[in-house]
Amino acid sequence: MLRFIRETYAIVAVELIKLIRDPTELVSRAIQPLLWLVVFGQVLAHVRGIHTGQVNYLAFITPGILAQSILFSAIFYGIAIIWERDLGVVHKMLVSPAWRASLVFGKAFAAGFRGIIQMVVIYLVALVMHVSIRLDPLIILAVLGSVMLGSGIFATFSLIIACIVKTRERFMGIGQLLTMPMFFASNAIYPITMMPGWLRIAAQFNPLTYLIDALRGLVITGGTSVYGFGVDFAVMISIFAVLLFIAVKLYPTLAE
Repeated sequence: MLRFIRETYAIVAVELIKLIRDPTELVSRAIQPLLWLVVFGQVLAHVRGIHTGQVNYLAFITPGILAQSILFSAIFYGIAIIWERDLGVVHKMLVSPAWRASLVFGKAFAAGFRGIIQMVVIYLVALVMHVSIRLDPLIILAVLGSVMLGSGIFATFSLIIACIVKTRERFMGIGQLLTMPMFFASNAIYPITMMPGWLRIAAQFNPLTYLIDALRGLVITGGTSVYGFGVDFAVMISIFAVLLFIAVKLYPTLAE
């Protein structure tokens, strides 16, 4: 166990160093949720057909935009893995005595820090726009945990895609193909009750739905979790465990 922690910490430390040295991606990723809240949210707030219960529409979509920024940031994480493969970094890791599980888990955990930065941006924008959000220390810790878990899910999924396609061009195409359907087939910008039956079924199998549901119950004053926090976190942890298992099995094939 101590060995696993040490090896995971080493991977996380390397990823954070890379992030600190080149934060341009984070800056560019922060612009998108800003536009969604300031422009898209303000416009759709005047659409009367979207019923959001006790909270106004801008507050309703704030957790959804946070989850969107986590998804968009983490889903392209795999392209960095392909770059590392091309530079020979993956080969060096695989011939090291480090456990494959610690290599993959370290990557997933490091992706969570990108999510936390997105969370800070969303919180600041929400405060400026006078969105009523909960600032209790325990609630913020729970949001941090949700963000880390969500980032880990999508980063691990991204790593699996990278192991399968193995080229940057194919990865970009598949990444772009997956992100928007996952976003719109979720409860990010409208309640699931508004969806047609087939899309409602698809949303039930979308991990983004459960991340947003948990965030909506935690972040927004008066917000509620439709499925309950127990179900949300149980589903997300289960999905992460399955994806982690698959990624550990596929990671060595990336070097082939």
